[in-house]
Amino acid sequence: MSTSISILTEIPEELHESLQHYLDSHPNWDQDQVFAVALSVFLLQNEKKQNPKPSRTYKNCAKVYLEHLFQKS
Repeated sequence: MSTSISILTEIPEELHESLQHYLDSHPNWDQDQVFAVALSVFLLQNEKKQNPKPSRTYKNCAKVYLEHLFQKS
């Protein structure tokens, strides 16, 4: 897996509550894993809309998505 970079960000309280509920009911997942998967899916969806031919960025996002989706905590 590639190098990780820490990001500090604010999210709406409702989103945080939903995240906490998800993490409480899915003990095999952690916050970092959820954020990596969510961000990679967002980037995959938007890259595909802008560029119909898969780019290096698209392939990198797909790799991160799959690695984090199947990662064991």
